[in-house]
Amino acid sequence: MNGKILEIQNLTVSFDGFNALNNLTFSMNTGELRVIIGPNGAGKTTFLDVITGKVKPTKGRVLFKGRNLRKFSEHQIARFGVGRKFQTPRVYLNLTPRENLELSCNRQKNVFATLLKPTPSGERQTVKSLLETIGLTAKADILSGLLSHGEKQWLEIGMLVAQSPDLLLVDEPVAGLTDEETMLTGELLISLAESHSIIVIEHDMEFVRQIARTVTVLHEGSVLCEGNIEQVQSDPRVIQVYLGSTSEEAAH
Repeated sequence: MNGKILEIQNLTVSFDGFNALNNLTFSMNTGELRVIIGPNGAGKTTFLDVITGKVKPTKGRVLFKGRNLRKFSEHQIARFGVGRKFQTPRVYLNLTPRENLELSCNRQKNVFATLLKPTPSGERQTVKSLLETIGLTAKADILSGLLSHGEKQWLEIGMLVAQSPDLLLVDEPVAGLTDEETMLTGELLISLAESHSIIVIEHDMEFVRQIARTVTVLHEGSVLCEGNIEQVQSDPRVIQVYLGSTSEEAAH
């Protein structure tokens, strides 16, 4: 089997003549936890949009498990095993965490059928173990609207895992979290990386240091550099990009 779960080759995405991604080449191995960083406008969100099929490449290819994703819809790509968690938690606030997870496990995705029919025992066991993994066993049966912001983030990560994706795309999972929630989120992602390939986009460098094995830095739609956190943070190009964007922001 191909050891690369994701290969992106010479990828350009243009919006009205502006290249959000510019001849970007990237690959990651099956079972890898990769962190992607970069200043605002570096192309990080477009990068995820192209992998999930929300945006189609202007040029170049995205290969997932060796398959070119160009002609497939977002829905089809999700079924191939790509799961995405957005910055803002997307959970059903008027359902309990247990019900949210049952709904995610149920392939039919029908709210009424899921809630009215008894849950199959295999699925019940999956939900039970997911509740343990995300640390919400004690809150399994309260309304999800009563959870803290961090707990909602964990629930949504659990809902994503319930759909059994091979590749998890996680966009800024610790934005707005407390220090303790941030640390627990890092532990959760590290434990999930034992059985999934994961891409995390993040700004919080303390959090990046906690979870990162390999870091990819994007700048102006291309890969600027790649390496472990020490290599990346000491790279003169990265220092210039980050210090440059900080001083520009300070000037405005």
